[in-house]
Amino acid sequence: MSAARRRLAQGFGALFAFARAPDLALAKPHLSACEYRAFRAMSRSDQLHSLQVLEKTLAADSTAPKALICAALLHDVGKSRYHLSVAQKSAAVIIEALSPGLSRRLGERETINFWRAPFVLRRHHAKWSGEILRECGADADTIWLARHHQDAAERCRDHPLHPLLTRLQFADGRS
Repeated sequence: MSAARRRLAQGFGALFAFARAPDLALAKPHLSACEYRAFRAMSRSDQLHSLQVLEKTLAADSTAPKALICAALLHDVGKSRYHLSVAQKSAAVIIEALSPGLSRRLGERETINFWRAPFVLRRHHAKWSGEILRECGADADTIWLARHHQDAAERCRDHPLHPLLTRLQFADGRS
């Protein structure tokens, strides 16, 4: 599926997320109490997305390590710091497609206001995910995977968790 089609499908999925209840029973056994509260703080569409990432991860390897499973569920938990409207998400996708440089500039600082929020979240949510997971006492591997899930995998090639990162990114990119 092309990137544009995937983004469009994600957009429709987010738009109609209100009609689908996340399968919380799938997430809960894999998370600590704090991690589960953090998962529940995510928007419904982000919960559904994370559950899809988990399902794709487990479909590829039913014996996936705990760090990969937790990162699949919580890689986007940093987005819970600011919930976006459909208009904000749509504007961000359009501006990113038309002017990636402008999109990057709008997301540089962590200061959030209504118009900059989608760009700031896109750029900083992985770092915030790591912070939230650290506050929950998650293991270092889970924190690293969440913190780096948007990094270019090539830049992390020498890191011991590179194989898990590529698996997470593969599942994330297909969800």
